Amino acid sequence: MESNFDEVNATDPKLFSANLKVNLDAKTKSFYSLIDSNGFSLPSFDSFLAAFEGYEQLKNLGKIENEILTIVDFSLSSTQERMWVIDMKTQKVILKSLVSHGKNSGYEFATDFSNKNESYKSSLGFYITGETYTGKHGLSLRLDGMEYGINDNARNRAVVIHGADYVSKTFIKNTGRLGRSQGCPAVPYEIHKELIQTIKGKSCIFIYHPSRTYFQKSKLVS
Repeated sequence: MESNFDEVNATDPKLFSANLKVNLDAKTKSFYSLIDSNGFSLPSFDSFLAAFEGYEQLKNLGKIENEILTIVDFSLSSTQERMWVIDMKTQKVILKSLVSHGKNSGYEFATDFSNKNESYKSSLGFYITGETYTGKHGLSLRLDGMEYGINDNARNRAVVIHGADYVSKTFIKNTGRLGRSQGCPAVPYEIHKELIQTIKGKSCIFIYHPSRTYFQKSKLVS
């Protein structure tokens, strides 16, 4: 009697999901190994793996028009440059920078996150960059959170990319940590215009932290 073992396994949802994960890991490792670091260190593979998975999904959904992936790794100390800007067409790191977290997300390290108004906390997950405007911090960039219940309130909260004088090596030297925002990923004034001009117009930003809560809730990472 002919076994239907292969047929069962071919349609087993768990096996199908596992195969997709294996294929994704292989594709991500291949892409990661070919990234031109341009003299910078690379983001951790774990942060890139999650970022790449969500980026590919958003690209397939037609959400991304500017093929730049920005990764912010909030597992790192705020005294470290923990923002990477990667050109996904040329597979090259084009910028690396200090970046702030919200003042209620933690002191030196960001450990607590929120999607609520007036929380003054950072939100994890995937964003698409919106339009630029000139505000109290000068040139700034609006962000649209792509993840329901995780960061989809970003625009209402006025979570934007902007420059800040408290995001600097001088501030770190004087206080032992980076300055904190009201929830925005603020960057040094020296690079904020270059950064905004590079990533505006529907590029992808991923704010990473190895939070179990985030990974259980997100629909863009597995």
